[in-house]
Amino acid sequence: MTAPDLPANTRDPVNQHGFDVQSRIGPTRLGVLKNWEWHDDPRRFLFSMARYKFVSKLFAGRRNVLELACGDAFNAPIVLQTVEKLTVADFDPVFIQDARDRMKAPWLYDTLVLDLLQDPIDGCYDAIYSLDVLEHIPAEREREVLAKIVGALDPNGPVIIGMPSLESQIYASLASRAGHINCKTMPDLNALLGEFFHNVFMFGMNDEVVHSGYHKMAHYLFGLCTGKKT
Repeated sequence: MTAPDLPANTRDPVNQHGFDVQSRIGPTRLGVLKNWEWHDDPRRFLFSMARYKFVSKLFAGRRNVLELACGDAFNAPIVLQTVEKLTVADFDPVFIQDARDRMKAPWLYDTLVLDLLQDPIDGCYDAIYSLDVLEHIPAEREREVLAKIVGALDPNGPVIIGMPSLESQIYASLASRAGHINCKTMPDLNALLGEFFHNVFMFGMNDEVVHSGYHKMAHYLFGLCTGKKT
């Protein structure tokens, strides 16, 4: 049994533009990770997008931005709304190919397959961010990774590091905890980032709300870093 053809016009003219855009560009497919996220926990989908909105607002106007360990890069257009150029990198070629296959104008970005534990970061960027990554890096190699980030950063560029808080892990799923080998408290993340930057500004996040409240009650942590140490 085939589905009936859709009419050419929406009943409310206000909605016609959306119908016309889909007719022109086709439907937008979720990324590999976002497809799983939407199926498994739709609310988490929103929380993840809110993290990228935070980056987008703080990096507005930056000319050449790098995201490290981007996953399927589904949220890249959120950052592209405010920056001139974006490069996304991940160690898994499956995710990078998925990102390339889904890319549509005007939300175009560069893609790289890059393993933070094995590969150098080529080029120089005036802002770098990495979300939900550091907690997967063994503690004995975290400084090696941060040193690479600093080495690829313009002297005046900011960095944003985001990760789940250590306190949140008692509520995390078994699958999440298996991969989260290096979660930190806010003071510990602040101290680590302070080894590489003169200025570190810490924020907490609960669901989609970013705040400066009591850090032990924050589910997620952001470190905004400026003034790299050389």
